[in-house]
Amino acid sequence: CETTQICREKLFKRKLFKPMGDQLATERQMFVIRGEEINTNGFVSGAKPPAKADYLGKMPAEFKMIAALLGDLDNSDGQGKVYFREDSSPDVLARATEHIRQAFPRDDDVDPTSTFIVTWENMAARGTTGRGDRNTFQLVVASMESASYAILLYPRDGLQYLSTSIGGANKPLEAGFNQGMVQGWFYASQGTYYRTTTDEETSIRELTEKTNSGRHGVWVYEIGTTPVFIAITPGMTAKLFTEENVTKPAVTSSPQQPGQQQEFSTSETTTVFAQEEEETFTTVVFAYNLETCANNRQKCSAFADCRDYTNGYCCHCRPGYYGNGKDCVAEGKPQRMNGKVNGRVFVGNSPSPVEFSNNDLHSYVVANDGRAYVAISSIPDSLGPSLQPLSSLGGIIGWAFALEQPGFQNGFSLIGGEFFRQAEVTFQPGNERLTIKQQFKGIDEHDHLVVSSELDGRVPDVPRGASVHIEPYKEIYQYSSNLISSSSNREYTVSLPDGGVQTRSYQWRQTISFQSCVHNEATRAVPPTQQLSVDQIFVMYDAGNQLIRFAMSNRIGSIHSGPPEQNPCFTGRHGCDNNAVCRPGEGLQFSCECTAGFTGDGRSCYDIDECRETPQVCGANAVCSNQPGTFRCQCASGFVFASDGRTCVAESRPVDHCQRGSHDCDAPDRARCSYVGGSAYVCSCLPGFLGDGRVCQDVDECRQDRCHRDAICSNTQGSFVCQCQPGFHGNGFQCSPTTTERQQTQCERHRASAQAASASSSNTGLFSFFRPRPAVGQYVPQCDERGSYEPTQCHGSIGQCWCVDAAGQEIPNTRTGPGSRPLCIEQTVTPPPVGPTPRPDISPAPPGTHLLFAQSGKIELVPLQGDGMKKDEAKALLHIPDRVVIGVAYDCVEKMVYWTDITGPAISKASLNGGDTIPVESPEGIAIDHVARLMFWTDSMRDTVEVAKLDGSQRRVLFDSDLVNPRPITTNPAYGRIYWADWNRDGPKIEMSNMDGTDRTVLVKDDLTLPNGLTYDPDNQQLCWADAGTRKVECMDPHRRLRRTVAEGVQYPFALVSHGRNLYYTDWRREAVVAVDRFSEKETDEFLPQKRSRLYGVTMTPAQCPQAYNYCSNNGGCSHLCLPRLGGFTCRCPDNSTAAAAAAAAAGRCEETNQ
Repeated sequence: CETTQICREKLFKRKLFKPMGDQLATERQMFVIRGEEINTNGFVSGAKPPAKADYLGKMPAEFKMIAALLGDLDNSDGQGKVYFREDSSPDVLARATEHIRQAFPRDDDVDPTSTFIVTWENMAARGTTGRGDRNTFQLVVASMESASYAILLYPRDGLQYLSTSIGGANKPLEAGFNQGMVQGWFYASQGTYYRTTTDEETSIRELTEKTNSGRHGVWVYEIGTTPVFIAITPGMTAKLFTEENVTKPAVTSSPQQPGQQQEFSTSETTTVFAQEEEETFTTVVFAYNLETCANNRQKCSAFADCRDYTNGYCCHCRPGYYGNGKDCVAEGKPQRMNGKVNGRVFVGNSPSPVEFSNNDLHSYVVANDGRAYVAISSIPDSLGPSLQPLSSLGGIIGWAFALEQPGFQNGFSLIGGEFFRQAEVTFQPGNERLTIKQQFKGIDEHDHLVVSSELDGRVPDVPRGASVHIEPYKEIYQYSSNLISSSSNREYTVSLPDGGVQTRSYQWRQTISFQSCVHNEATRAVPPTQQLSVDQIFVMYDAGNQLIRFAMSNRIGSIHSGPPEQNPCFTGRHGCDNNAVCRPGEGLQFSCECTAGFTGDGRSCYDIDECRETPQVCGANAVCSNQPGTFRCQCASGFVFASDGRTCVAESRPVDHCQRGSHDCDAPDRARCSYVGGSAYVCSCLPGFLGDGRVCQDVDECRQDRCHRDAICSNTQGSFVCQCQPGFHGNGFQCSPTTTERQQTQCERHRASAQAASASSSNTGLFSFFRPRPAVGQYVPQCDERGSYEPTQCHGSIGQCWCVDAAGQEIPNTRTGPGSRPLCIEQTVTPPPVGPTPRPDISPAPPGTHLLFAQSGKIELVPLQGDGMKKDEAKALLHIPDRVVIGVAYDCVEKMVYWTDITGPAISKASLNGGDTIPVESPEGIAIDHVARLMFWTDSMRDTVEVAKLDGSQRRVLFDSDLVNPRPITTNPAYGRIYWADWNRDGPKIEMSNMDGTDRTVLVKDDLTLPNGLTYDPDNQQLCWADAGTRKVECMDPHRRLRRTVAEGVQYPFALVSHGRNLYYTDWRREAVVAVDRFSEKETDEFLPQKRSRLYGVTMTPAQCPQAYNYCSNNGGCSHLCLPRLGGFTCRCPDNSTAAAAAAAAAGRCEETNQ
């Protein structure tokens, strides 16, 4: 064999990929690739690839490849290495099977017979080998007769850079499956390129942070059995996987010996296969040692032990303590909780909310009897009495530290102190709704559990001076992998100041999400359901001190009825000190034992001062501080904890050379410095310049014949300008001879013909020359200054108006009677101006929150500061000079702008960070569900409401009946709802349905004329619309159907969006973006674009996605479309509008279910 080749008989041996070139081939034929080429640039190909200049940055390529992490990688310094091997050992096949079954839990017949493993280790980005940033990742191909799978592993901290320099520009790495050129009957065409990342660097970072197989950084794809990638199926498990049926023996953590490797994995890290050059080394699959107890002891509690397992490590609380290993507290020790509460709550029918921020929350739990006390300060008396029914606002700590019955565990025992809780409360009979969000952040340095709480919504009014009594209740908690849910119906009575008594109720639904260690046997052993029993409930609002107080007793046990436990340790009636644990004995016997950190007889316990009794307990360069029952070590100034979490070493801080200005990149007007972590950075030339980022030279575009042949090209630094020569007109890219007399347009010829016909038919009388107007009954088209048909045509003699298209043809269902004009969109494209114009692409947007609005052939951006528009920083974001953009929407996850275009017709998208546009489907209003990854749109020609994935695939019509002129549409992801408006002249209306098309309801039909703009405010749960007929902006609570007017006398609003206190709408007559304060009901600001013309769609680009959850956040396990609805979701198949969709449905691969 040649030096760069491995023959079949040598394939089973571990060989180092020598750094002689960019590829190394094997002669072995595998399940999808013939004659594999293993390339240092992060891929395996089906044939010898061309020069890297032909595929880097130019995907899809013409050859077959699996791109594990494609980029311009470098191993020439000897540190980077590439290993590969074939392995059919039982341990390897077992690990591969485990990952495949976790990714595809419905596949029972997974039994691979061989694996092919490629590891790229410590690979540098070319040109950066001296900076220390390295990437390590791995590809495992598992084969069996019926299917083959690709397992991609990206270990935590294994990706230290996210992009490489290609052609002088910084390009993100990419991963995916490329089919290459496919030979047809008469010619070859480019096959499928299934890309698993995007042009965003965040998608590369998420390779280590997310998953489709239940473990961070592990991605599994079924890739078929034929030698082409026709159907790539991703794994279906986005949630972290808990190994309920696999028990791994614990092993002792010890220093690694030369030639040895340890196997590990946790729910937060990814392990990879590794192999050494020595033939004597026995390879263990998935054994690339990035994280073990030796390096991660500090992640465990000071009262926990770290144990290494055959495939991972885990933290376990020591005897006498309980928790998840990351947070451990002493058994029997009282627990305190501190935090802040923020809220915006409407009381009763009040139109104005009570707002509060940073209010203190304090809680105290006596763990050995389950009693919990909660107090929230600075609650005004306009709200305080009405919060009394919400005992569970602080009762979550009661569940966390509930008194445990035999065989059952409270929340803290199972998941520790880091979790997120969201509760939805619906009050009856008024249907008021309140959302409670609480982020628990673990145990702080004072041994307190830290929480931040947020209240949002409406509560029924409880009069001042009234008291509330809540009956004891039981609540069933359902436990699954990293998610706990519960719901209950509760009653309470309100005793009024006049002596009257009211009985009310509410429904409580909550979810608790968390991350657990996959080896935690306690989590696996917990019953799938447990019952929390709450009694002795006390609630009170202290008006004098503006405090609301809650108290309750909590026990966690079985859902089945049976004789209650009588031992005092399980009833809480034992008399032990608050800082003692009750140990049950036979029958009613028990003993009291002071908890760790205290001393005494159990009836009376006293704190031990560890800092005084053991002065050196914290070691050198550290300070010890005593606390009740424990102590804390803090490193002295200038020192930080080492990897063991105990030793204090001198601090070495990384330097951001880009921010400091100590980099060696070219001048900022020619190059960009990008900080990539640690003290590393990457230099890249700006567009219009060429070089390595340290030296960048201007590209003379004029030498590339970029302008029209009848134009003059002028080169500038980083750009160029095209100008048509004298005697020609155009934008420089297209130039046409200038004529002295413009030819008549179709509309002008139509108008002249109508006027001539009118004149000839009426020119018979003596005074006919005094009649320049047409005769009664004659229609004459109206043309604009450019000679195009006006979008709204009217016939004065009969008092009717209608909409026309660009050819002057009437658009069906738009004709109106006397006194009314339809809402018509201009169908013609504004001609490009004479002179140079920007290129038709997107310019990167600065960070922050912005308004985007559409205007003719572009989308403009206005930054927001608070609720104010920074008008002097407005700029064009996207130029589409030959299009009419109508609707605009924004996906906050991928930072992608979507817009509808009636000239296509099409729906297109482009990254907010810059790049080319990508066509998707067809228009007019558009809305995004960023949680379920869906887009919804209306089509006024087909009279439909439709849904599809964000890439335009799996399209499905939700509604195609009882629609005439649907236009605006908006979403409420948290409730799985969509809202849309139809400006049907005979019956305008605003409708609502679930996202799966169920529960279609008319929300508003009275006092509507032209409901044109529509938006949903999730913070206030308000649906708002702008009506160009009534000239009003109105809002409604869609749950309670309470409607109010925000603004009157507006001119001609088209689109509407909500942000903070304001509603922003575009106005056709004012040709402006107008801001209205929804609370003061006054106009607060106006933005007039430099170019004055009609403004269309408007949307927001928030800096962060709003917090929301629905059941389709991970596609819900559906084979195709997952469509949320209130309280569940529905799996649906796409319409059979394409051959691929029809074939999939016929083959039975799409399953429709209701969940």
